[in-house]
Amino acid sequence: MNADFWNDKRPAGVDSSIDLTAYRSVVEVFDRSCERFAQRPAFSNLGVTLDYAQLQAHARAFAGWLQQHTSLRPGDRIAIQMPNVLQYPIAVFGALLAGLVVVNTNPLYTVREMRHQFKDAGVRALVYLNLFGDKVEQVLDDTDIEFLIEARMGDLLPAPKSWLVNLLVAKVKKMVPLYHLPQAVRFRQVLHAQLQAVAVAVGQDDTAVLQYTGGTTGQAKGAMLTHGNLIANMLQVQACFSQRGEGGERMIEPGQEVMIAPLPLYHVYAFTANCMCMMASGNHNVLITNPRDIGGFIKELKKWRFTGLLGLNTLFVALMDHPQFSSLDFSSLKVTNSGGTALSTATAERWEALTGCRIVEGYGLTETSPVACANPYGPSAQLGSVGIPLPGTAVKVIDDQGVELALGERGELCIQGPQVMKGYWNNPQASADTLDSDGWLKTGDIAIISSDGFVRIVDRKKDMIIVSGFNVYPNEVEEVVMGHPNVASCAAIGVADSRTGEAVKLFVVPRGAGLDLEELKQFCKANLTGYKVPHQIVLRESLPMTAVGKILRRELRDEG
Repeated sequence: MNADFWNDKRPAGVDSSIDLTAYRSVVEVFDRSCERFAQRPAFSNLGVTLDYAQLQAHARAFAGWLQQHTSLRPGDRIAIQMPNVLQYPIAVFGALLAGLVVVNTNPLYTVREMRHQFKDAGVRALVYLNLFGDKVEQVLDDTDIEFLIEARMGDLLPAPKSWLVNLLVAKVKKMVPLYHLPQAVRFRQVLHAQLQAVAVAVGQDDTAVLQYTGGTTGQAKGAMLTHGNLIANMLQVQACFSQRGEGGERMIEPGQEVMIAPLPLYHVYAFTANCMCMMASGNHNVLITNPRDIGGFIKELKKWRFTGLLGLNTLFVALMDHPQFSSLDFSSLKVTNSGGTALSTATAERWEALTGCRIVEGYGLTETSPVACANPYGPSAQLGSVGIPLPGTAVKVIDDQGVELALGERGELCIQGPQVMKGYWNNPQASADTLDSDGWLKTGDIAIISSDGFVRIVDRKKDMIIVSGFNVYPNEVEEVVMGHPNVASCAAIGVADSRTGEAVKLFVVPRGAGLDLEELKQFCKANLTGYKVPHQIVLRESLPMTAVGKILRRELRDEG
């Protein structure tokens, strides 16, 4: 389907095109934003707020140190392995200023996962939080890493609070493991050197980030996201921000918003939404370091008149299940964005009832930088859909032979647009399997495009269950089960069955102690066609998830 198909389907205020010549690099976006919004807050965490002028000064000092104290050259890879702390955006923008390629790394990775990513990407430098120093020590000899920069929780705090926080984390809470990395340079020392960065010429075709796929369906691969890819996605999302409200105001005003950022910045969803899009629009990100501590998260929310929140289904449920959540002031909240995994209707309706703000669901992939589709804000949003393609983006669905299907038909979703990756790092075969010569990306997701232009994701192609020749899509089963009031979360997979070939197996995390298995089975029978009803139901205390809350069905299948 040509991108022009959606031009008359966008809400008021949203342009159907973007100017890809507006910026030459992410660095140019960053510098312009820092100068325009110099005195506006950029990032807050642990009681410290950096305005855009301070963020720019720190990033330039970080870049200057890299240029003058290492042998790193433009194009070399630097891994950044930290949770949501202020050092993260400083390191990212500093690395890009120095012309380096950022390799976002999950701080909860095992040594095996770190080893694979660092070796695959050819990482030469690593910025890490000292809470994970023991794993760094274990993996170091198996990699090409030559330069270590060690961050500590109190780095950006003034003395003596900085020293006290680091002491508390290490000695009282005992969060810092034993390790020996004498060659590591302190992050605080790097900033205090205040070295001047030398401008590096980078263009839109240069790779800015190696963003590794989540690994939910196999071995993680490094998607090469260029400066042009990231600029395009920033401009596309900003076009959506220009949607007009009932009073003619923009939904997202430059330099005026307070966006809560609980999802990890090293994940492509929050990386683009918070580090890139909010930065480009001069808005304020409140970083939540440990969103799993729901009590602490809510305590932080009480400090802010927040206007936006980025999340996903499991996080929304966890917040709403906490007794203190309903006591928060939601009067300023006008935007709640969901992505990363399917949003259930039950969660969306409950959130709107509690907060007065409708969740807007979008869709994307690591390989699309990541946003490809998004719902309009407000009442035009369609629950159960991921909205319409962003400006300049085309989508289509194809059958198993690669033939494009008509509107309303179910097939594999393909995406074409300026935000689509260059390819996979050092993996031409995987690139060729995913990207065709016309730039169409095969997503592996099954979708339906409606006549009104809205896209509905049915399921992952590889997760489809075939029962007696009938296709069963786990998302549909899970959507129904999540409508049960005593279900907190669930996952459906296919298991071998001698009679039907495959059968549906359901894993359920109950909400409280009131879930009756027999009653749940009858609930499923009342809401699902016979072959879709779970053959087995297993109660669990938790489900395996990625760092951003995406349930790993693959791990459940591997359990047998």
